Amino acid sequence: MVKLTIDGIQVEVPKGTTILEAARTLDIHIPTLCHLKGVNNSGSCRVCVVESGPRLVASCSIMAEDGMDIKTNTAKVRESRKTVVKLILSDHKRECTTCIRSENCELQSLSSELNIRDIEYDGERLQLGTDSLSPSVSRDPEKCILCGRCISTCSKVQEVHAIGFIERGFDTTVAPAYAKSLDDVFCTNCGQCITACPVGALYEKENIKDVWKAIYDKEKYVVVQTAPAIRAALGEEFGIPVGTSVTGKMVAALRRLGFDKVFDTDFTADLTIMEEGTELISRLTSGENLPLMTSCCPGWIKFAEHFYPDMLDNLSTCKSPHEMEGALIKSYFAEKMAMDPKKIVTVSIMPCTAKKFESARGELSNDGLQDVDLVLTTRELARMIKEAGIDFENLPVEEFDNPFGESTGAAVIFGVTGGVAEAALRTVFEILSGKELETVNYTAVRGLEGVKEAVIELPNGMTINSIVAHGLGNARKALDVVRNGEKQYHFIEVMACPGGCVTGGGQPIVDSEYRMDHDIRLQRASAIYAEDESKVLRKSHKNPYITKIYEEFLEAPNSEVSHKHLHTHYVKREKFWK
Repeated sequence: MVKLTIDGIQVEVPKGTTILEAARTLDIHIPTLCHLKGVNNSGSCRVCVVESGPRLVASCSIMAEDGMDIKTNTAKVRESRKTVVKLILSDHKRECTTCIRSENCELQSLSSELNIRDIEYDGERLQLGTDSLSPSVSRDPEKCILCGRCISTCSKVQEVHAIGFIERGFDTTVAPAYAKSLDDVFCTNCGQCITACPVGALYEKENIKDVWKAIYDKEKYVVVQTAPAIRAALGEEFGIPVGTSVTGKMVAALRRLGFDKVFDTDFTADLTIMEEGTELISRLTSGENLPLMTSCCPGWIKFAEHFYPDMLDNLSTCKSPHEMEGALIKSYFAEKMAMDPKKIVTVSIMPCTAKKFESARGELSNDGLQDVDLVLTTRELARMIKEAGIDFENLPVEEFDNPFGESTGAAVIFGVTGGVAEAALRTVFEILSGKELETVNYTAVRGLEGVKEAVIELPNGMTINSIVAHGLGNARKALDVVRNGEKQYHFIEVMACPGGCVTGGGQPIVDSEYRMDHDIRLQRASAIYAEDESKVLRKSHKNPYITKIYEEFLEAPNSEVSHKHLHTHYVKREKFWK
Protein backbone atom coordinates (compact mmCIF):
# COMPACT_ATOMS: atom_id res chain seq x y z
CA MET A 1 0.00 0.00 0.00
CA VAL A 2 1.08 3.60 -0.58
CA LYS A 3 -0.07 6.75 1.21
CA LEU A 4 -0.51 10.09 -0.51
CA THR A 5 -2.47 13.32 -0.19
CA ILE A 6 -4.93 14.48 -2.82
CA ASP A 7 -6.45 17.96 -2.44
CA GLY A 8 -5.60 17.90 1.25
CA ILE A 9 -7.15 14.50 1.90
CA GLN A 10 -4.95 11.57 2.88
CA VAL A 11 -5.63 8.28 1.08
CA GLU A 12 -4.08 4.82 1.11
CA VAL A 13 -4.20 2.74 -2.08
CA PRO A 14 -2.55 -0.46 -3.36
CA LYS A 15 0.82 -0.10 -5.03
CA GLY A 16 0.32 0.10 -8.81
CA THR A 17 -2.73 2.38 -8.52
CA THR A 18 -2.64 5.42 -10.79
CA ILE A 19 -3.21 8.91 -9.43
CA LEU A 20 -6.45 9.01 -11.43
CA GLU A 21 -7.70 5.82 -9.77
CA ALA A 22 -6.62 7.02 -6.33
CA ALA A 23 -8.55 10.28 -6.82
CA ARG A 24 -11.68 8.36 -7.78
CA THR A 25 -11.62 6.52 -4.44
CA LEU A 26 -12.19 9.96 -2.89
CA ASP A 27 -14.86 10.90 -5.46
CA ILE A 28 -12.52 13.53 -6.87
CA HIS A 29 -13.22 14.02 -10.56
CA ILE A 30 -10.30 14.41 -12.94
CA PRO A 31 -11.29 14.86 -16.61
CA THR A 32 -9.81 12.50 -19.20
CA LEU A 33 -9.86 12.14 -22.97
CA CYS A 34 -7.32 9.65 -24.29
CA HIS A 35 -7.82 7.35 -21.29
CA LEU A 36 -10.02 4.27 -21.74
CA LYS A 37 -10.00 1.80 -18.86
CA GLY A 38 -8.24 -1.44 -19.72
CA VAL A 39 -7.44 -0.25 -23.23
CA ASN A 40 -5.50 3.01 -23.36
CA ASN A 41 -3.66 5.00 -20.67
CA SER A 42 -0.89 6.65 -22.67
CA GLY A 43 -1.33 10.07 -21.06
CA SER A 44 -0.84 11.59 -24.50
CA CYS A 45 -3.67 14.12 -24.48
CA ARG A 46 -2.58 15.77 -21.15
CA VAL A 47 -6.18 16.58 -20.21
CA CYS A 48 -5.88 14.64 -16.94
CA VAL A 49 -2.87 16.60 -15.65
CA VAL A 50 -2.55 17.34 -11.93
CA GLU A 51 0.06 19.14 -9.86
CA SER A 52 2.63 16.97 -8.11
CA GLY A 53 5.03 19.37 -6.46
CA PRO A 54 6.28 21.79 -9.14
CA ARG A 55 5.38 19.44 -12.00
CA LEU A 56 2.24 18.79 -14.03
CA VAL A 57 1.86 15.03 -14.54
CA ALA A 58 -0.65 12.85 -16.41
CA SER A 59 -2.74 11.26 -13.67
CA CYS A 60 -3.95 8.38 -15.86
CA SER A 61 -0.47 6.95 -16.40
CA ILE A 62 1.59 8.01 -13.36
CA MET A 63 1.45 5.65 -10.41
CA ALA A 64 0.68 6.91 -6.92
CA GLU A 65 3.73 6.95 -4.66
CA ASP A 66 4.28 7.34 -0.94
CA GLY A 67 4.31 10.93 0.21
CA MET A 68 2.91 12.46 -2.97
CA ASP A 69 1.01 15.73 -2.51
CA ILE A 70 -1.39 15.98 -5.44
CA LYS A 71 -3.49 19.00 -6.34
CA THR A 72 -6.22 18.50 -8.96
CA ASN A 73 -7.88 21.93 -9.09
CA THR A 74 -5.34 24.74 -9.09
CA ALA A 75 -5.25 27.68 -11.50
CA LYS A 76 -2.19 26.13 -13.15
CA VAL A 77 -4.02 22.80 -13.67
CA ARG A 78 -7.21 24.39 -15.00
CA GLU A 79 -5.33 26.67 -17.39
CA SER A 80 -3.24 23.75 -18.67
CA ARG A 81 -6.33 21.63 -19.34
CA LYS A 82 -8.09 24.50 -21.09
CA THR A 83 -5.06 25.20 -23.29
CA VAL A 84 -4.78 21.54 -24.29
CA VAL A 85 -8.45 21.27 -25.23
CA LYS A 86 -8.37 24.56 -27.14
CA LEU A 87 -5.38 23.32 -29.16
CA ILE A 88 -7.26 20.09 -29.94
CA LEU A 89 -10.31 22.11 -31.00
CA SER A 90 -8.18 24.39 -33.20
CA ASP A 91 -7.53 21.44 -35.55
CA HIS A 92 -10.96 19.85 -35.20
CA LYS A 93 -13.81 19.99 -37.72
CA ARG A 94 -16.33 21.65 -35.42
CA GLU A 95 -19.72 20.79 -36.93
CA CYS A 96 -21.24 19.81 -33.60
CA THR A 97 -24.91 20.39 -34.48
CA THR A 98 -24.80 17.93 -37.39
CA CYS A 99 -22.16 15.51 -36.08
CA ILE A 100 -23.24 11.91 -35.58
CA ARG A 101 -21.88 12.10 -32.01
CA SER A 102 -23.59 15.35 -31.05
CA GLU A 103 -24.59 15.22 -27.35
CA ASN A 104 -22.60 11.99 -26.98
CA CYS A 105 -19.15 13.40 -27.69
CA GLU A 106 -16.52 13.42 -24.97
CA LEU A 107 -14.70 16.41 -26.50
CA GLN A 108 -17.94 18.38 -26.62
CA SER A 109 -18.70 17.49 -22.98
CA LEU A 110 -15.17 18.36 -21.90
CA SER A 111 -15.33 21.76 -23.62
CA SER A 112 -18.51 22.52 -21.72
CA GLU A 113 -17.07 21.21 -18.44
CA LEU A 114 -13.97 23.42 -18.79
CA ASN A 115 -16.13 26.43 -19.70
CA ILE A 116 -14.38 27.01 -23.02
CA ARG A 117 -16.08 29.86 -24.89
CA ASP A 118 -13.49 30.93 -27.45
CA ILE A 119 -10.48 29.45 -29.24
CA GLU A 120 -7.66 31.87 -29.91
CA TYR A 121 -5.45 29.41 -31.79
CA ASP A 122 -6.90 29.74 -35.26
CA GLY A 123 -4.65 28.40 -37.97
CA GLU A 124 -4.26 25.76 -40.64
CA ARG A 125 -6.34 22.59 -40.30
CA LEU A 126 -5.76 19.21 -41.90
CA GLN A 127 -7.92 18.72 -45.00
CA LEU A 128 -8.09 14.98 -45.60
CA GLY A 129 -11.62 13.99 -46.63
CA THR A 130 -13.73 11.09 -45.40
CA ASP A 131 -13.03 7.41 -46.01
CA SER A 132 -16.48 5.91 -46.63
CA LEU A 133 -15.62 2.99 -48.94
CA SER A 134 -16.09 0.33 -46.28
CA PRO A 135 -19.64 -1.04 -46.06
CA SER A 136 -19.35 -1.00 -42.26
CA VAL A 137 -17.09 1.72 -40.85
CA SER A 138 -16.61 5.31 -42.02
CA ARG A 139 -13.61 7.38 -41.00
CA ASP A 140 -13.40 11.19 -40.82
CA PRO A 141 -9.76 12.10 -40.01
CA GLU A 142 -10.66 15.80 -39.75
CA LYS A 143 -12.48 15.01 -36.50
CA CYS A 144 -9.74 12.75 -35.15
CA ILE A 145 -8.06 14.08 -31.99
CA LEU A 146 -5.15 11.57 -32.11
CA CYS A 147 -6.05 10.10 -28.71
CA GLY A 148 -5.04 6.61 -29.88
CA ARG A 149 -7.99 4.83 -28.27
CA CYS A 150 -9.06 3.22 -31.56
CA ILE A 151 -5.50 2.10 -32.28
CA SER A 152 -5.12 0.50 -28.86
CA THR A 153 -8.45 -1.27 -29.27
CA CYS A 154 -7.55 -2.61 -32.71
CA SER A 155 -4.02 -3.66 -31.74
CA LYS A 156 -4.15 -4.61 -28.05
CA VAL A 157 -7.71 -5.93 -27.67
CA GLN A 158 -8.49 -7.25 -31.15
CA GLU A 159 -4.90 -7.83 -32.31
CA VAL A 160 -5.90 -7.01 -35.88
CA HIS A 161 -3.61 -3.97 -36.34
CA ALA A 162 -5.66 -2.53 -39.20
CA ILE A 163 -5.00 1.10 -38.21
CA GLY A 164 -2.20 3.10 -36.68
CA PHE A 165 -0.56 6.53 -36.60
CA ILE A 166 0.85 7.53 -39.98
CA GLU A 167 2.90 10.59 -41.05
CA ARG A 168 4.54 12.90 -38.50
CA GLY A 169 4.13 16.23 -36.76
CA PHE A 170 1.20 18.34 -37.95
CA ASP A 171 0.38 15.74 -40.64
CA THR A 172 -0.04 12.87 -38.16
CA THR A 173 -3.32 11.03 -38.54
CA VAL A 174 -4.89 7.65 -37.81
CA ALA A 175 -5.34 5.40 -40.84
CA PRO A 176 -4.42 2.03 -42.31
CA ALA A 177 -0.84 1.71 -43.59
CA TYR A 178 -0.03 3.81 -46.66
CA ALA A 179 -3.26 5.79 -46.05
CA LYS A 180 -5.32 3.05 -47.65
CA SER A 181 -9.07 2.81 -47.15
CA LEU A 182 -10.43 0.55 -44.41
CA ASP A 183 -12.14 -1.32 -47.24
CA ASP A 184 -8.80 -2.22 -48.79
CA VAL A 185 -7.08 -3.75 -45.77
CA PHE A 186 -7.67 -6.59 -43.34
CA CYS A 187 -10.17 -4.68 -41.17
CA THR A 188 -12.68 -7.19 -39.77
CA ASN A 189 -15.47 -4.56 -39.64
CA CYS A 190 -16.05 -5.33 -35.94
CA GLY A 191 -16.58 -1.64 -35.12
CA GLN A 192 -14.82 -1.77 -31.75
CA CYS A 193 -12.82 1.26 -32.90
CA ILE A 194 -16.12 3.17 -33.12
CA THR A 195 -17.12 2.41 -29.54
CA ALA A 196 -13.62 3.43 -28.39
CA CYS A 197 -13.60 6.75 -30.26
CA PRO A 198 -14.51 9.71 -28.00
CA VAL A 199 -15.62 11.88 -30.94
CA GLY A 200 -17.16 11.42 -34.39
CA ALA A 201 -13.99 10.40 -36.23
CA LEU A 202 -15.23 6.81 -36.62
CA TYR A 203 -18.85 5.81 -37.14
CA GLU A 204 -20.99 3.20 -38.82
CA LYS A 205 -21.92 3.42 -42.51
CA GLU A 206 -25.46 4.68 -42.13
CA ASN A 207 -28.35 3.00 -43.98
CA ILE A 208 -31.28 4.88 -42.42
CA LYS A 209 -32.28 6.68 -45.62
CA ASP A 210 -32.38 3.38 -47.53
CA VAL A 211 -34.69 1.86 -44.91
CA TRP A 212 -37.05 4.86 -44.93
CA LYS A 213 -37.14 4.69 -48.73
CA ALA A 214 -38.11 0.99 -48.61
CA ILE A 215 -40.82 1.62 -45.99
CA TYR A 216 -42.39 4.39 -48.07
CA ASP A 217 -42.29 2.36 -51.29
CA LYS A 218 -45.82 0.96 -51.70
CA GLU A 219 -44.50 -1.75 -54.01
CA LYS A 220 -42.27 -3.17 -51.26
CA TYR A 221 -43.12 -5.41 -48.31
CA VAL A 222 -40.58 -4.56 -45.63
CA VAL A 223 -39.79 -7.14 -42.96
CA VAL A 224 -37.58 -6.37 -39.97
CA GLN A 225 -35.81 -8.72 -37.55
CA THR A 226 -33.93 -7.92 -34.35
CA ALA A 227 -30.89 -9.67 -32.87
CA PRO A 228 -30.88 -10.93 -29.25
CA ALA A 229 -28.50 -8.23 -28.01
CA ILE A 230 -30.59 -5.28 -29.25
CA ARG A 231 -33.19 -5.66 -26.50
CA ALA A 232 -30.48 -5.45 -23.83
CA ALA A 233 -29.10 -2.08 -24.99
CA LEU A 234 -31.62 -0.06 -27.06
CA GLY A 235 -33.19 1.51 -23.98
CA GLU A 236 -29.92 3.26 -23.15
CA GLU A 237 -30.47 5.58 -26.12
CA PHE A 238 -33.62 6.84 -24.38
CA GLY A 239 -32.24 7.31 -20.87
CA ILE A 240 -33.19 3.85 -19.59
CA PRO A 241 -30.53 2.34 -17.28
CA VAL A 242 -27.85 0.06 -18.72
CA GLY A 243 -28.84 -3.58 -18.31
CA THR A 244 -32.57 -3.09 -18.91
CA SER A 245 -34.35 -5.35 -21.39
CA VAL A 246 -36.81 -3.46 -23.60
CA THR A 247 -38.04 -6.26 -25.88
CA GLY A 248 -41.75 -5.40 -25.95
CA LYS A 249 -41.23 -1.64 -26.38
CA MET A 250 -38.75 -2.31 -29.18
CA VAL A 251 -41.35 -4.39 -31.05
CA ALA A 252 -43.95 -1.62 -30.59
CA ALA A 253 -41.52 1.00 -31.89
CA LEU A 254 -40.72 -1.04 -35.00
CA ARG A 255 -44.42 -1.37 -35.83
CA ARG A 256 -44.89 2.37 -35.47
CA LEU A 257 -41.98 3.00 -37.82
CA GLY A 258 -44.00 1.25 -40.53
CA PHE A 259 -42.47 -2.20 -40.95
CA ASP A 260 -44.93 -4.73 -42.36
CA LYS A 261 -43.74 -7.59 -40.16
CA VAL A 262 -41.63 -7.57 -37.00
CA PHE A 263 -39.72 -10.83 -36.57
CA ASP A 264 -37.17 -12.01 -34.04
CA THR A 265 -33.71 -13.25 -35.05
CA ASP A 266 -33.96 -15.43 -31.95
CA PHE A 267 -36.13 -17.79 -33.98
CA THR A 268 -33.29 -18.58 -36.35
CA ALA A 269 -30.83 -18.67 -33.46
CA ASP A 270 -32.87 -21.71 -32.38
CA LEU A 271 -32.70 -22.95 -35.96
CA THR A 272 -28.92 -22.42 -35.99
CA ILE A 273 -28.62 -24.72 -32.99
CA MET A 274 -30.55 -27.44 -34.83
CA GLU A 275 -28.34 -27.13 -37.90
CA GLU A 276 -25.04 -26.53 -36.10
CA GLY A 277 -25.80 -29.12 -33.41
CA THR A 278 -26.54 -31.74 -36.05
CA GLU A 279 -23.36 -30.72 -37.86
CA LEU A 280 -21.38 -31.16 -34.63
CA ILE A 281 -22.86 -34.60 -34.03
CA SER A 282 -22.01 -35.59 -37.61
CA ARG A 283 -18.40 -34.45 -37.20
CA LEU A 284 -18.08 -36.16 -33.82
CA THR A 285 -19.25 -39.38 -35.49
CA SER A 286 -16.97 -39.11 -38.52
CA GLY A 287 -14.03 -37.46 -36.75
CA GLU A 288 -13.60 -35.10 -39.72
CA ASN A 289 -12.98 -31.33 -39.59
CA LEU A 290 -12.83 -31.15 -35.83
CA PRO A 291 -13.00 -28.90 -33.94
CA LEU A 292 -16.22 -27.38 -35.22
CA MET A 293 -15.98 -23.59 -34.99
CA THR A 294 -19.06 -21.37 -34.75
CA SER A 295 -19.99 -19.18 -37.71
CA CYS A 296 -22.51 -16.72 -36.22
CA CYS A 297 -20.14 -13.75 -36.00
CA PRO A 298 -19.13 -12.07 -39.31
CA GLY A 299 -16.24 -10.16 -37.73
CA TRP A 300 -14.77 -13.44 -36.52
CA ILE A 301 -15.41 -15.08 -39.92
CA LYS A 302 -13.50 -12.34 -41.77
CA PHE A 303 -10.72 -12.53 -39.18
CA ALA A 304 -10.43 -16.29 -39.81
CA GLU A 305 -10.46 -15.75 -43.59
CA HIS A 306 -7.53 -13.33 -43.30
CA PHE A 307 -5.41 -14.89 -40.56
CA TYR A 308 -6.43 -18.57 -40.32
CA PRO A 309 -7.32 -19.61 -43.89
CA ASP A 310 -5.88 -23.06 -43.19
CA MET A 311 -8.69 -23.62 -40.66
CA LEU A 312 -11.71 -22.57 -42.77
CA ASP A 313 -12.85 -26.19 -43.12
CA ASN A 314 -13.33 -26.22 -39.36
CA LEU A 315 -15.91 -23.44 -39.53
CA SER A 316 -19.54 -24.48 -39.37
CA THR A 317 -21.17 -24.09 -42.77
CA CYS A 318 -24.23 -22.54 -41.10
CA LYS A 319 -25.10 -19.00 -42.07
CA SER A 320 -25.45 -16.57 -39.19
CA PRO A 321 -28.97 -16.46 -37.68
CA HIS A 322 -30.10 -13.22 -39.33
CA GLU A 323 -28.91 -14.44 -42.75
CA MET A 324 -30.83 -17.69 -42.21
CA GLU A 325 -33.94 -15.69 -41.38
CA GLY A 326 -33.48 -13.46 -44.40
CA ALA A 327 -33.24 -16.56 -46.61
CA LEU A 328 -36.39 -18.06 -45.08
CA ILE A 329 -38.34 -14.80 -45.39
CA LYS A 330 -37.65 -14.80 -49.14
CA SER A 331 -38.49 -18.48 -49.55
CA TYR A 332 -40.70 -20.14 -46.91
CA PHE A 333 -42.47 -16.94 -45.78
CA ALA A 334 -42.87 -15.61 -49.35
CA GLU A 335 -44.43 -18.91 -50.38
CA LYS A 336 -46.79 -18.84 -47.38
CA MET A 337 -47.85 -15.29 -48.20
CA ALA A 338 -48.05 -15.97 -51.96
CA MET A 339 -45.68 -13.06 -52.53
CA ASP A 340 -42.95 -12.39 -55.06
CA PRO A 341 -39.69 -12.50 -53.02
CA LYS A 342 -38.32 -9.73 -55.24
CA LYS A 343 -40.83 -7.37 -53.63
CA ILE A 344 -39.74 -8.27 -50.10
CA VAL A 345 -37.10 -6.11 -48.39
CA THR A 346 -35.43 -7.72 -45.41
CA VAL A 347 -33.98 -5.39 -42.77
CA SER A 348 -31.86 -6.61 -39.85
CA ILE A 349 -31.36 -4.62 -36.65
CA MET A 350 -27.98 -5.76 -35.38
CA PRO A 351 -25.57 -4.87 -32.55
CA CYS A 352 -22.80 -5.27 -35.08
CA THR A 353 -21.24 -3.19 -37.87
CA ALA A 354 -19.72 -6.31 -39.47
CA LYS A 355 -23.24 -7.47 -40.35
CA LYS A 356 -23.33 -4.66 -42.92
CA PHE A 357 -20.35 -6.21 -44.68
CA GLU A 358 -21.82 -9.69 -44.25
CA SER A 359 -25.18 -8.82 -45.82
CA ALA A 360 -23.45 -7.85 -49.09
CA ARG A 361 -21.46 -11.09 -49.41
CA GLY A 362 -22.25 -13.00 -52.59
CA GLU A 363 -22.06 -16.26 -50.63
CA LEU A 364 -25.18 -15.19 -48.72
CA SER A 365 -27.76 -15.15 -51.47
CA ASN A 366 -30.23 -17.44 -53.18
CA ASP A 367 -31.63 -17.27 -56.70
CA GLY A 368 -29.95 -13.90 -57.27
CA LEU A 369 -31.43 -12.30 -54.15
CA GLN A 370 -29.40 -11.29 -51.09
CA ASP A 371 -30.73 -12.94 -47.95
CA VAL A 372 -30.62 -9.61 -46.10
CA ASP A 373 -30.99 -6.34 -47.97
CA LEU A 374 -30.23 -3.75 -45.29
CA VAL A 375 -28.64 -3.72 -41.84
CA LEU A 376 -29.11 -1.09 -39.17
CA THR A 377 -27.17 -0.90 -35.92
CA THR A 378 -28.85 -0.37 -32.55
CA ARG A 379 -27.74 3.26 -32.74
CA GLU A 380 -29.32 3.73 -36.17
CA LEU A 381 -32.62 2.26 -34.99
CA ALA A 382 -32.60 4.70 -32.06
CA ARG A 383 -32.08 7.59 -34.49
CA MET A 384 -35.04 6.45 -36.59
CA ILE A 385 -37.26 6.20 -33.50
CA LYS A 386 -36.26 9.72 -32.44
CA GLU A 387 -36.70 11.05 -35.97
CA ALA A 388 -40.25 9.64 -36.02
CA GLY A 389 -41.07 11.39 -32.74
CA ILE A 390 -41.91 8.15 -30.94
CA ASP A 391 -42.05 8.35 -27.11
CA PHE A 392 -40.11 5.14 -26.59
CA GLU A 393 -40.19 5.01 -22.80
CA ASN A 394 -43.99 5.15 -22.70
CA LEU A 395 -44.67 2.60 -25.46
CA PRO A 396 -46.78 -0.46 -24.61
CA VAL A 397 -45.27 -3.94 -24.60
CA GLU A 398 -46.05 -5.83 -27.82
CA GLU A 399 -45.22 -9.30 -29.16
CA PHE A 400 -43.27 -10.33 -32.27
CA ASP A 401 -45.13 -11.60 -35.32
CA ASN A 402 -45.15 -15.29 -36.14
CA PRO A 403 -43.99 -17.62 -37.66
CA PHE A 404 -40.58 -16.09 -36.85
CA GLY A 405 -41.46 -14.61 -33.49
CA GLU A 406 -41.31 -17.63 -31.18
CA SER A 407 -38.00 -18.49 -29.55
CA THR A 408 -36.44 -20.17 -26.54
CA GLY A 409 -34.05 -19.02 -23.84
CA ALA A 410 -31.26 -20.79 -25.70
CA ALA A 411 -31.69 -18.33 -28.57
CA VAL A 412 -31.62 -15.24 -26.36
CA ILE A 413 -28.21 -16.08 -24.89
CA PHE A 414 -26.65 -15.94 -28.38
CA GLY A 415 -26.07 -12.28 -27.46
CA VAL A 416 -23.39 -13.00 -24.83
CA THR A 417 -20.03 -14.72 -24.93
CA GLY A 418 -20.49 -18.43 -24.30
CA GLY A 419 -24.14 -18.23 -25.30
CA VAL A 420 -23.86 -20.14 -28.56
CA ALA A 421 -21.84 -22.89 -26.89
CA GLU A 422 -24.30 -23.12 -24.01
CA ALA A 423 -27.31 -23.21 -26.33
CA ALA A 424 -25.71 -25.88 -28.52
CA LEU A 425 -24.74 -28.01 -25.56
CA ARG A 426 -28.28 -27.89 -24.15
CA THR A 427 -29.55 -29.50 -27.35
CA VAL A 428 -26.60 -31.75 -28.23
CA PHE A 429 -26.59 -33.25 -24.73
CA GLU A 430 -30.25 -34.28 -24.97
CA ILE A 431 -30.00 -35.59 -28.54
CA LEU A 432 -26.90 -37.68 -27.85
CA SER A 433 -27.91 -38.90 -24.40
CA GLY A 434 -31.64 -39.26 -24.95
CA LYS A 435 -32.16 -37.75 -21.50
CA GLU A 436 -33.62 -34.49 -20.22
CA LEU A 437 -31.15 -32.05 -18.72
CA GLU A 438 -31.79 -31.43 -15.05
CA THR A 439 -29.96 -28.08 -15.11
CA VAL A 440 -29.77 -26.12 -18.37
CA ASN A 441 -27.24 -23.51 -17.24
CA TYR A 442 -23.68 -24.33 -18.34
CA THR A 443 -21.89 -21.86 -16.08
CA ALA A 444 -18.45 -23.07 -17.22
CA VAL A 445 -18.84 -21.17 -20.50
CA ARG A 446 -20.21 -18.02 -18.87
CA GLY A 447 -18.26 -15.03 -17.59
CA LEU A 448 -15.70 -12.60 -18.94
CA GLU A 449 -12.52 -14.63 -18.81
CA GLY A 450 -10.95 -14.17 -22.25
CA VAL A 451 -10.67 -17.88 -23.01
CA LYS A 452 -12.84 -20.44 -21.19
CA GLU A 453 -12.70 -24.21 -21.40
CA ALA A 454 -15.51 -26.63 -20.57
CA VAL A 455 -15.73 -30.41 -20.63
CA ILE A 456 -19.19 -31.90 -21.06
CA GLU A 457 -19.60 -35.48 -19.90
CA LEU A 458 -22.49 -37.31 -21.58
CA PRO A 459 -24.32 -40.26 -20.00
CA ASN A 460 -23.19 -42.50 -22.89
CA GLY A 461 -19.55 -41.96 -21.91
CA MET A 462 -18.80 -39.47 -24.70
CA THR A 463 -16.94 -36.28 -23.79
CA ILE A 464 -17.22 -32.94 -25.60
CA ASN A 465 -14.27 -30.60 -25.08
CA SER A 466 -15.19 -27.00 -25.84
CA ILE A 467 -13.42 -23.66 -25.71
CA VAL A 468 -14.98 -20.19 -25.80
CA ALA A 469 -13.15 -16.97 -26.75
CA HIS A 470 -14.43 -13.40 -27.00
CA GLY A 471 -12.45 -10.55 -28.51
CA LEU A 472 -10.26 -11.35 -31.50
CA GLY A 473 -7.06 -11.14 -29.47
CA ASN A 474 -8.37 -14.00 -27.34
CA ALA A 475 -9.45 -15.83 -30.50
CA ARG A 476 -5.79 -15.79 -31.59
CA LYS A 477 -4.76 -17.42 -28.33
CA ALA A 478 -7.37 -20.16 -28.68
CA LEU A 479 -6.69 -20.87 -32.36
CA ASP A 480 -2.92 -20.87 -32.01
CA VAL A 481 -3.20 -23.58 -29.36
CA VAL A 482 -5.27 -25.69 -31.78
CA ARG A 483 -3.13 -24.90 -34.82
CA ASN A 484 0.05 -25.85 -32.95
CA GLY A 485 -1.47 -29.13 -31.80
CA GLU A 486 -1.06 -28.27 -28.12
CA LYS A 487 -4.68 -29.15 -27.30
CA GLN A 488 -7.62 -30.79 -29.00
CA TYR A 489 -11.20 -29.61 -28.86
CA HIS A 490 -14.49 -30.67 -30.39
CA PHE A 491 -16.25 -27.30 -30.33
CA ILE A 492 -14.98 -23.70 -30.45
CA GLU A 493 -17.12 -20.60 -30.03
CA VAL A 494 -15.66 -17.24 -31.03
CA MET A 495 -17.27 -13.80 -30.83
CA ALA A 496 -15.30 -10.89 -32.25
CA CYS A 497 -16.41 -8.36 -29.66
CA PRO A 498 -15.29 -8.47 -26.02
CA GLY A 499 -18.25 -9.74 -24.01
CA GLY A 500 -20.05 -10.87 -27.15
CA CYS A 501 -22.76 -9.11 -29.15
CA VAL A 502 -24.00 -7.15 -26.13
CA THR A 503 -20.99 -4.87 -26.60
CA GLY A 504 -20.89 -5.06 -30.39
CA GLY A 505 -19.60 -2.23 -32.55
CA GLY A 506 -23.15 -1.08 -33.32
CA GLN A 507 -24.38 -0.83 -29.73
CA PRO A 508 -24.98 2.44 -27.80
CA ILE A 509 -21.69 4.17 -27.05
CA VAL A 510 -20.92 4.51 -23.34
CA ASP A 511 -18.41 7.20 -22.41
CA SER A 512 -15.09 6.48 -20.71
CA GLU A 513 -16.19 8.09 -17.43
CA TYR A 514 -19.02 5.58 -16.96
CA ARG A 515 -16.78 2.71 -18.04
CA MET A 516 -14.29 3.50 -15.27
CA ASP A 517 -16.78 2.32 -12.65
CA HIS A 518 -19.09 -0.07 -14.52
CA ASP A 519 -18.64 -3.11 -16.72
CA ILE A 520 -21.29 -2.72 -19.40
CA ARG A 521 -20.57 -6.26 -20.62
CA LEU A 522 -21.87 -7.66 -17.35
CA GLN A 523 -24.75 -5.20 -17.10
CA ARG A 524 -26.11 -5.97 -20.55
CA ALA A 525 -25.45 -9.70 -20.15
CA SER A 526 -27.58 -9.69 -17.00
CA ALA A 527 -30.56 -8.57 -19.09
CA ILE A 528 -29.93 -11.40 -21.55
CA TYR A 529 -29.68 -14.08 -18.86
CA ALA A 530 -32.79 -12.73 -17.11
CA GLU A 531 -34.78 -13.10 -20.34
CA ASP A 532 -33.46 -16.65 -20.77
CA GLU A 533 -34.59 -17.50 -17.21
CA SER A 534 -38.05 -16.06 -17.88
CA LYS A 535 -38.69 -18.18 -20.97
CA VAL A 536 -41.06 -21.15 -20.72
CA LEU A 537 -38.92 -23.03 -23.26
CA ARG A 538 -35.13 -22.90 -22.87
CA LYS A 539 -33.88 -25.49 -25.39
CA SER A 540 -33.88 -24.85 -29.12
CA HIS A 541 -35.20 -28.28 -30.12
CA LYS A 542 -38.29 -27.64 -27.98
CA ASN A 543 -39.45 -24.67 -30.07
CA PRO A 544 -42.71 -25.81 -31.76
CA TYR A 545 -42.26 -23.43 -34.69
CA ILE A 546 -38.86 -24.96 -35.39
CA THR A 547 -40.48 -28.39 -35.55
CA LYS A 548 -43.13 -26.98 -37.86
CA ILE A 549 -40.72 -25.38 -40.34
CA TYR A 550 -38.86 -28.67 -40.71
CA GLU A 551 -42.12 -30.51 -41.32
CA GLU A 552 -43.39 -27.97 -43.85
CA PHE A 553 -40.25 -26.81 -45.63
CA LEU A 554 -36.74 -27.76 -44.49
CA GLU A 555 -37.40 -31.52 -44.10
CA ALA A 556 -34.63 -32.19 -41.54
CA PRO A 557 -31.52 -30.54 -40.06
CA ASN A 558 -28.66 -30.57 -42.60
CA SER A 559 -31.02 -31.81 -45.36
CA GLU A 560 -30.51 -30.79 -48.98
CA VAL A 561 -33.18 -28.09 -48.60
CA SER A 562 -31.56 -26.82 -45.41
CA HIS A 563 -28.19 -26.63 -47.11
CA LYS A 564 -29.63 -24.62 -49.97
CA HIS A 565 -31.12 -21.97 -47.71
CA LEU A 566 -29.24 -22.09 -44.42
CA HIS A 567 -25.62 -22.99 -45.23
CA THR A 568 -22.74 -21.26 -47.00
CA HIS A 569 -18.99 -21.33 -47.61
CA TYR A 570 -16.03 -19.03 -46.91
CA VAL A 571 -13.24 -17.28 -48.79
CA LYS A 572 -9.47 -17.36 -48.29
CA ARG A 573 -8.36 -13.73 -48.17
CA GLU A 574 -4.94 -12.13 -48.43
CA LYS A 575 -3.44 -11.77 -44.98
CA PHE A 576 -2.60 -8.08 -45.29
CA TRP A 577 -4.85 -6.63 -47.95
CA LYS A 578 -8.41 -7.12 -49.14
